[in-house]
Amino acid sequence: MHNNSFKLSALLVGVLSSTSVWAQDTNETTIDESIEVVGDFQKQTITETTRSIAIVDENAMQQRASRHLQDVLNSVANVNFSGGSNTARFIQIRGIGERSQFVDAINPSVGLVIDGIDYSGLGSAATLFDIGQVEVYRGPQSGRFGVNGLAGMVLLESNQPTDVTSGEWLLGVGNYAETTVAGSIGGSLGALGNARLALMKFDQDGYTENTFLNRDDTEQRDEFTARLSFDTPLNADWLLKTRIHKVDVDNGYDAFSLENDRTTLSDEPGFDRLNSTATRLQLNYTGFEGITVETSVNVLTADKDYAFDEDWTYVGIAPGWEYSSFDAYYRERDDFTAELRMTSDKPTALWGLPTDWTAGVYYYSKDVQLTRDYFNWDIGSPSIFGSQYETHNQAIYGELVQQLNEAWSWIGGLRIERYDNDYMDSNDVVAEPSDTMVGGNFSLRYQYAPQSYAYATLARGYKAGGVNGEALGRAKDQQLDELEAYLLERATFAPEILWNAEVGVKASQSDWSYRVAAFYNWRDDVQLKSWVNRNQSFVGYIENAAQGSNYGVEAELRYRLNEDVSAFASLGWLNTEIDGFVTEDGMDMSGREQAHAPNYQANIGFEGQLTNALSWSLQTDLKDGFYFSNSHNQQADNMALVHAQLNYDWHQWRFTLWGRNLTDEDYEIRGFYFGNDPRDEYVTETYVQYGEPRRFGLTARYTF
Repeated sequence: MHNNSFKLSALLVGVLSSTSVWAQDTNETTIDESIEVVGDFQKQTITETTRSIAIVDENAMQQRASRHLQDVLNSVANVNFSGGSNTARFIQIRGIGERSQFVDAINPSVGLVIDGIDYSGLGSAATLFDIGQVEVYRGPQSGRFGVNGLAGMVLLESNQPTDVTSGEWLLGVGNYAETTVAGSIGGSLGALGNARLALMKFDQDGYTENTFLNRDDTEQRDEFTARLSFDTPLNADWLLKTRIHKVDVDNGYDAFSLENDRTTLSDEPGFDRLNSTATRLQLNYTGFEGITVETSVNVLTADKDYAFDEDWTYVGIAPGWEYSSFDAYYRERDDFTAELRMTSDKPTALWGLPTDWTAGVYYYSKDVQLTRDYFNWDIGSPSIFGSQYETHNQAIYGELVQQLNEAWSWIGGLRIERYDNDYMDSNDVVAEPSDTMVGGNFSLRYQYAPQSYAYATLARGYKAGGVNGEALGRAKDQQLDELEAYLLERATFAPEILWNAEVGVKASQSDWSYRVAAFYNWRDDVQLKSWVNRNQSFVGYIENAAQGSNYGVEAELRYRLNEDVSAFASLGWLNTEIDGFVTEDGMDMSGREQAHAPNYQANIGFEGQLTNALSWSLQTDLKDGFYFSNSHNQQADNMALVHAQLNYDWHQWRFTLWGRNLTDEDYEIRGFYFGNDPRDEYVTETYVQYGEPRRFGLTARYTF
C-alpha cells in the first residue's frame, strides 16, 4: 500500500509540476470549453470549477450503449454502486454511501437529482435517453445541495427545449430479449414557448435462469419513462420553466443463488417496482438589473415496491431443515420542495472587488409510509409491519465568488439546515430526531494560463441522523433476548459530518485536457450499517462509529492522437479506514478498509474514425476488489470489463453494433455472509450478486 501511495503521489507531483509547460496560450477552441456545469450556482465550464466533477456527455453514454445510470458509473473514478435491485439505487463516492434499505428510513450519502427534482433513493428513475449529460460531484456537496450531499451528488440534465425543431427516434435490440423503443421531439409552440418531449420503453428478460420454475425472466425489466419540458416566456422579464416526469417500472428480482451462479431456485421470485410522477415549476425574473430571481416548487409522488424470496429456494428441497419466507416492502413517498434563490448575472462591487453572489432559502418535506408484509418468526406466521416517517428541512444558504486579481479568485459558500423528523410504527416505536447542521466550502483558484487552473478547497458536508425503527421493534423479540440491551442502545443515531481538503489542477487545450484532484476526508460520527443474524433472521441497524478517514487521487485525461483517433482515461485511487467500530459479535473493525471502497478504479479507452461513415470505440473498466460489508470481512474479486462499438452513419441515421463485458466476466456487486442453504444445514458462507454478463446488440438512431 505504501509503495502504491508513493507511486501515485509521484505521478500527481509530476502532473502538477508540468502544467505550466503543457499550457499554451492559444485562441483555439479547447476540448472542454463547451462543457458547462449545470449544477453549480454560477455558470462556468468544468475547467473553471473548484470541485472534482466528472461529466458524462451523450457521446460517452452512447459509446457504452447506456440505457440506465449504472451503465456509466463504472467509468467514473472513485464511484461504486451496490445491487439489491435491478438498478443502482444506492451509490458510493470515495468509499462513502449506503448499500441497501429495508425497514428503516435513511438519508442517502449520495443524492440523485434529475432536472432539478430530488430523486435520492429512487435510482430506477435514472434512465438516460435524451439526457444531455450526467454530472458526478465527488466530495461534500451539502453547501450546494443540502442534506443528501454528504459524499457527493449525481445530477442528470435533460436536453433543453429550443425554438429549433429537433429530436431523434431510437430502436434497439439485444441479447436477453432486450428491446428499446424511444423518441424525442422539441421545438417552438408559439405563444406557449419552447417544448420537448422524450419517451422511452425498455424491456429485457434479465440475466438469471430460475431452474425450479423453468423460467428465464424472473429478473425481467419492464420500464417506461416520459419527460416533458416547457420554457414559456410570460413577458420580457418572466420565464416559466415546467418539467413533468412519469416513470413506470415493473421489474422482477431474483438475484441470489445458493450455487453462487446465475441460476436460481426460488419458488416465489420478488419484484422491484417504481411508479412515480414529478412536476417542477420554476419561475425566473430578470427585471432587476444584474440579478436573476428564481422561485421553484417541486412535487413528487412515488410508490416504491420491493420484495424477495428470503429463503432463495422452494419447499421440499431439504425436508426437516428448510424454511420458507417471502419479504415485501411497499413504500409510498410524497415530496414537496420550495426554494427562492437570487443570483448575480454580472459581477458587482463588494469590498472593492468584483463579486458574483448567490443567496437562497429552501424548504423540503418528505412523507414516507412503509407497509412490510413478511413472515414473522416470533409468531410463526405472516405478519404486517407499518411505519410513517415525516421529514421537514429548512435551510438558508449563500455563496460568494470574488476576483482578487487577474489570476486569483476565492469562492466561499455556507448552508445552515435544520431537520425535524417524526417517526412512528406499528411496534409502538415513536421518535422525533432533530438537529441543526452546517455545511459549506472555501476555495482558492489560480489561473496560470488560458483555460488552465489550480485550486485548493476545504469543504464540510453533513448527513441527518435518524432512528433505528427495526432494531427498536425487534429488541423485545423472544428469539433475540440476549440482544435486547444491545439493540436498545442503538435506538437512534446522530448526524455524520464529513470534512474534505482537496487540491487539483484542470487544463484544456485544442488537442488535450486533464483534470487531477488529490483529497483527504475525515469523518466524525460515521454512520455504518450493521447486521445481527439469528436463525436466518436479519436485524439491520445504523450506528455511529468514532471516526474514519479517506484519501486518494482521481484524474480525467483526454488526448487527440491525430485527426482520427483520441484516447481517454478516468483513473482513481482510494484508501479508506474505519476507526472505533466493533461488531455485535465483538469483532473490532478498526483499521480495516470501509465497505464498497475499492483501492483503484480505471476506465481507459480509444475512439476514432475509420472512414467518414465508420466510427468506433474500445474501452475497459478496471476495479479493485472491495469489502461487501462493515460487519464481516468477505470481499468481491477485482474486475476487468471490455466494451466496444462500431457505428455506421448514413444521412441522418446511425447504426451501432455494440457489446458490453465482451469477455463475459462474472463480477460481484453485492455480498452477504451467513447460512442460507438447508442442504448443508445452513453452513455460513459468502453469497454474491453479480453485475451484468456479456451483452451485445444493435441500435438504429435517426436524428433530425
